[in-house]
Amino acid sequence: MGGKKKLSLKQMERMQTKRDESKKKEKAAAARKEKKAPRIIPPNFRDEKTVGELRKLRVLTPYTVASRFDLRLSTAKDFLEQLEERGVVQLVSRSRNIKIYKAVD
Repeated sequence: MGGKKKLSLKQMERMQTKRDESKKKEKAAAARKEKKAPRIIPPNFRDEKTVGELRKLRVLTPYTVASRFDLRLSTAKDFLEQLEERGVVQLVSRSRNIKIYKAVD
């Protein structure tokens, strides 16, 4: 006659304390990993600090701009197109999916 062996009181106690500890760790990790939503409003392209940040980068892609300025990807694409119209950046290469820019010196 098979079946699972009944645990002793000490074994049940250990299992319960392990379960409680793991729940505490999960709650602490969830509290630390609070993420902010990316911004929708792009930074001011007339600001020298913003332009200086862009000039430091060798290659500008929507992903790099989005991660640097904490923007959504679609907002970063629009921001780069505005900068191209103003003459701050220059289009280097493009494909169906991505555009690559560089800062104009």
